[in-house]
Amino acid sequence: MLSGIPLYLALLAVGVVVLYAGAELLVAGAGRLALGIGLRAATVGVTVIAFATTAPELFVSTIGALNVSTDIGLGAVIGSNIANIGLVLGVSALIKPLQVRSIVMRRHVPFMLLAAVLLVVLGADGTIGRLEGAIFLLVLGGFTAYLVYYVNVDPAPTVDDPAAGDGIAARDVALVLGGLVALVIGSRWLVSGGTGLLSELGFSDLFIGLTVLALGTSLPELAASVVGSVRGETEFAIGNIVGSNIYNILAVLGIVALITPIEIAPSTLRLELPVLVVFTIVLVAMMGYGRRLTRLDGAGLVAGYVVFLYLLFP
Repeated sequence: MLSGIPLYLALLAVGVVVLYAGAELLVAGAGRLALGIGLRAATVGVTVIAFATTAPELFVSTIGALNVSTDIGLGAVIGSNIANIGLVLGVSALIKPLQVRSIVMRRHVPFMLLAAVLLVVLGADGTIGRLEGAIFLLVLGGFTAYLVYYVNVDPAPTVDDPAAGDGIAARDVALVLGGLVALVIGSRWLVSGGTGLLSELGFSDLFIGLTVLALGTSLPELAASVVGSVRGETEFAIGNIVGSNIYNILAVLGIVALITPIEIAPSTLRLELPVLVVFTIVLVAMMGYGRRLTRLDGAGLVAGYVVFLYLLFP
């Protein structure tokens, strides 16, 4: 029987694989269900796919907050958002320059920026309590209502996949349910393996959340965006990250804060939160200039992420 560090490494590896598989099942089922009921590809990317790929952060943050500490959840969300921009979009743009649609800049990007600023403002006193959690969820409700309004206003989409316009299918529902089950199991193993391993090595819960768990939970976004980049489906690649960063803060931290207040360390207020805002502003500036992310932009984002990881090490 495995024990100690070998056991934690095994749990970490299996947890990442199961979490990735669960997210893939959820993305496949949820995406087809959304297209089947008539949502646009861009809307699916920012809503259904983004929320589906955010599910690992939700499960890991909630389970980590309940079983370990709220530092796990906070670190996973902040680290995942930074990884989504620096690593996921950076790598995607290095593979193939990403076009940014004006609809994404007008309707979705402002909410991503608002979510990051809200996190800094509401967490400035060192605590994200139940009131702040409720505010996050109210803003999320407003964002969702805003998108639903434009879904009703915009003309019906053209569906390329003949099987995607047939409404709700039992197979897609089964994929969603199977994905959720895998996410629950994978997140528990990832939290146990990651926290056990780095705790044995003397690292803090916040560091664990910012690095191992953040990278592990960003795998679905990385997979979805890289595949979208390779296939030229930049609506999904860009929309997935923008939407995921919105849901990570508003949905994940909102739900965790309602369950148990989140304490924010002074070091997080000085480093990680400002870095998150800087990455977000830089991304918005890059997307706004020329409406595309070039390979040079991608290289800059990846380099920035490497520097961030370097600064985290004690």
